[in-house]
Amino acid sequence: MVGTVGPRVESLASSGIKCIPKEYVRPREELENIGNVFEEEKKEGPQVPTIDLGEIDSPSEVVRGKCRENLKKAAAEWGVMNLVNHGISEELLNRLRKAGETFFSLPIEEKEKYANDQASGKIQGYGSKLANNASGQLEWEDYFFHLVYPEDKRDLSIWPTKPSDYTEATSEYARQLRRLATKILEALSIGLGLEGGRLEKEVGGMEELLLQLKINYYPICPQPELALGVEAHTDVSSLTFLLHNMVPGLQLFYKGNWVTAKCVPNSIFMHIGDTIEILSNGRYKSILHRGLVNKEKVRISWAVFCEPPKEKIILQPLPELVTEKEPARFPPRTFAQHIHHKLFRKDEEALPN
Repeated sequence: MVGTVGPRVESLASSGIKCIPKEYVRPREELENIGNVFEEEKKEGPQVPTIDLGEIDSPSEVVRGKCRENLKKAAAEWGVMNLVNHGISEELLNRLRKAGETFFSLPIEEKEKYANDQASGKIQGYGSKLANNASGQLEWEDYFFHLVYPEDKRDLSIWPTKPSDYTEATSEYARQLRRLATKILEALSIGLGLEGGRLEKEVGGMEELLLQLKINYYPICPQPELALGVEAHTDVSSLTFLLHNMVPGLQLFYKGNWVTAKCVPNSIFMHIGDTIEILSNGRYKSILHRGLVNKEKVRISWAVFCEPPKEKIILQPLPELVTEKEPARFPPRTFAQHIHHKLFRKDEEALPN
């Protein structure tokens, strides 16, 4: 199903409506567990682990080993974590955030010059979700999506020209994040008893691993208890790195309950995606998560998905991790087939019986 572009969520939000259109209202069984995000954030209970990466380059093997162990435990138990002392300067993170905020503060007609066209397969640019599944459900967000690394694969013609340092700040962040991804993949490889460079090689290495940036813009919502900014899903990526503007919204489905991630200053939030879950034969988790919206503050997040090439690599559990006791939990598929399988399965689940 491909619809024409409906109104941007931002224009709905600023039109003064008191009730949200029915396409945005979640199904009844989901509505039972959507709460006020500011109250949810204050709740006690299990918390997303915070990992201090300052020790990953320590001269001491013991200190490095302990850091890798913490990372491994968080990846196996939660599949998400807050990274602190990650080596990317606060100044650069602020420049990146400012650039995205400035772009989204432009008038909608200015942003429409960058509109994507999902129907023709032009997915980079400014957009909103189309009703693409059988339930016809929409999400309370607009976004800007583009490939940021490797640099020779970028299409700079669709990058925002306002603000003027958008390209510079975003490119520098992408370069530094790519180095961070190598460090994380190395630690995760060693945690599986593999050579340090193994996972990076399996997801495409420097040439083929694609970093895709999605700036998610969640406008104020008049009925936040009825909507979601992004519906429950797992990321297909190998790793996802997330920054936000310190407004809560992200929830993780942990041990049968929705847990709201607290905002940790100067951190980068990281997800293990399906790609690493598959390669690790399920030892590392790709956790189900979703985004809540609120009626007080706009939430913006910057997600960078580190994705393997669509066709070049067969994703399947690494042979060293498959035993008689622990048989392969995932069939071999290309990344493209994995994405197709997930969409197809979701459509089937949404169809009326």
